[in-house]
Amino acid sequence: MLACDGHSIKIATSTEKAYNLLMPIEQHFDIPFISALALREKQIQQNYRPIIAVHKWFARRPGTLFRGLLLAEYGNQPLKEAFFSANNLKGINIADPFMGGGTPLIEANRVGCNVIGFDINPMAWWIVNREIEHLDLVAYRSAATTLTNSLEQQIGSLYRTTCQKCECADAHVKYFLWVKTLDCRHCGRNFDLFPGYLLSEDRRHPENILICPECGDLNGVADRKKPGVCSSCRHPLITEGPARRNRCTCPDCATVHTYPDHTSGPLRHRMFALEYHCRSCKPTHKGRFFKKPDKDDLDRYAKAETLLAADATRFVPDDPILPGDESDRLHRWGYRQYREMFNDRQLLGLESSCRAISAEPDERVRNALITNLSDLLRYQNMLCRYDTMALKSLDIFSVHGFPVGLIQCESNLLGIANGGGVSVGSGGWSNIIEKYHKAKSYCIVPFETRVTGTRKVQVPISGEWIGDVRNGNGTERKEVQLICGSATLADLATNSLDGVFTDPPYFGNVQYAELMDFCYVWLRKLAASSDPALQALSTRNADELTGNTNMERGIDHFTSGLAAVFSNMAHALKSGRPLVFTYHHNRLDAYFPVAVAILDAGLVCTTTLPCPSEMGASIHISGTGSSVVDTVFICRSTGKITRRLLAQTTMEFTLLLTKDLEHLREGGLTPTRGDIRCIIFGHLIRMSIWNLHSTWDAGLSSPQKLAMAARLVATLPHPDEIESSLRREEATELQLVANEERVTYDASIEEIYF
Repeated sequence: MLACDGHSIKIATSTEKAYNLLMPIEQHFDIPFISALALREKQIQQNYRPIIAVHKWFARRPGTLFRGLLLAEYGNQPLKEAFFSANNLKGINIADPFMGGGTPLIEANRVGCNVIGFDINPMAWWIVNREIEHLDLVAYRSAATTLTNSLEQQIGSLYRTTCQKCECADAHVKYFLWVKTLDCRHCGRNFDLFPGYLLSEDRRHPENILICPECGDLNGVADRKKPGVCSSCRHPLITEGPARRNRCTCPDCATVHTYPDHTSGPLRHRMFALEYHCRSCKPTHKGRFFKKPDKDDLDRYAKAETLLAADATRFVPDDPILPGDESDRLHRWGYRQYREMFNDRQLLGLESSCRAISAEPDERVRNALITNLSDLLRYQNMLCRYDTMALKSLDIFSVHGFPVGLIQCESNLLGIANGGGVSVGSGGWSNIIEKYHKAKSYCIVPFETRVTGTRKVQVPISGEWIGDVRNGNGTERKEVQLICGSATLADLATNSLDGVFTDPPYFGNVQYAELMDFCYVWLRKLAASSDPALQALSTRNADELTGNTNMERGIDHFTSGLAAVFSNMAHALKSGRPLVFTYHHNRLDAYFPVAVAILDAGLVCTTTLPCPSEMGASIHISGTGSSVVDTVFICRSTGKITRRLLAQTTMEFTLLLTKDLEHLREGGLTPTRGDIRCIIFGHLIRMSIWNLHSTWDAGLSSPQKLAMAARLVATLPHPDEIESSLRREEATELQLVANEERVTYDASIEEIYF
């Protein structure tokens, strides 16, 4: 036995060399290869992993990442070969205690593993069920066609308009645009709250479209800085509107008003423009079709109001919007019930859809259509916005919150099918159905995308499939257990799991439950009322592991909850098998709960791997400096760790960081400062776990354990020091090999067993 840094070291015996086979992720995971795939996937994830189109979920990690991790650990080929080949890992038991959108479970199920998933959120449980269960696509397509045909007969005329070019009265409206209005408390005038008068930029349309502030007509202009005057009333055109910083002046009496007023209910809306699609004119028309609503357009909406009022709704929820970190914004704007977030035409269309869906006799098909309607809701509400550059609707969850704007976009509920599975515009039934059909088709014949130069080729992976029953024939089944409940309470047998792969909550992250309640209150009205998972009136749960001010959930709650889950999973893991999870945060102290959870579980972090897991262009990330790179923590109860990874000095951490950045750049990513910081944080936490694991006392309180982790991290180099060292190394263009020569390692001590 030898000693190094206070830890016992021994030379590997033949038995221990055989043990190497039990730690292949650390040896065989290919960071550049998987990073390149993950980076491409996150740019257009729906093209690489169509399964995600089953239903919206937040911050899904790349399927390519978890496929790579699973094949590195359990595959019997080099990763680059296994990735594009069919794999059968039958008999491998994989758990995910925080299944969320289901990515790790789907990837494990696809390669033949037995899977067991847990989530405390019933919407997550519902979504993953629909992703994995087999669906008869012929029956689904037939039912979906029946549904849309019925809706067309009932309400299709409400989504038509007269083309201004050919005067065809059957043009399809893509989007109705609405502006919030306010009643002057002094003179009584109702006036518009326009933040700006630009409807369309001249990027995807030949010219800029400006709304006249006087008569409301739409004007095409070449120069936004010199827009000229309205072609109808000669009033000067401007781009800036009167509503800004929650203040607006009445145009008649000049009384200054502030908004919103939470005591007065939601603000009303006025329809001010339409974007439509004319099939007759489109072949010879350049750009989009815009118009100011005419009398017929306004009458169609009035008809929708009348139809809705004429018949009591059975499926429109009356649920109150509960207080919350995100939902309090809705309260400030006067919203008290979810139904107030929709206009009458939307409510009419959704109620009609629900009635048709409820009559579907096939349970799996009905559940698929229920899921479709739930996903459709994010486009069919009066919080959607219109993107003046991309000229499309931005769904309510385009940012991870409830953004209440002054301009709202109502999408055509039916959608505009254009043949070949393509729809004009977004947010309608035709869009949702096609996406769902592609998602479930992918389950039958999954594929990967191989890139050679600028060429992308879809590679079908024959022999792999996603589901519980293959093709519905009942002869080929996979073991799938999905549980709506806390993984802390899971009763798992000791040594029953071959691996745990998960994407856990990140402290202080998106309030998923508050956002998902928006869909859940509709879904539970349609879904089987007898299902125990759907009995709760809300998806919110006091045990949810996110920081939440309203529910008084702080970092202690997050720490103890994460530790309880990891400990329960570690109890069920076979000796030396991995618990693998992704994590990133822009604050180092948000990683301390991770250290506590791993140590409480009796695990050691053998390595950390960087991988792109977010899309830099995402609305909630773009321009914020946030990281798009996750740290993947590989943790085991027993095994070995490479001596080179046991960094203590600034230079040693710099060497590790330099290597990680080289791998990411080789994979096509240009790391930002936020990415670099997150990678540094991962290494610091990994080393704090290593330095604490032999003396850890899991019986201490969460605050005490967090303090211990903080004190240990404070003894390591500061992230700023490591960053500065990295910049110096990059400035001198010193190669990693030369750097390693500075570090004095005992060449005979390569691996430390624990």
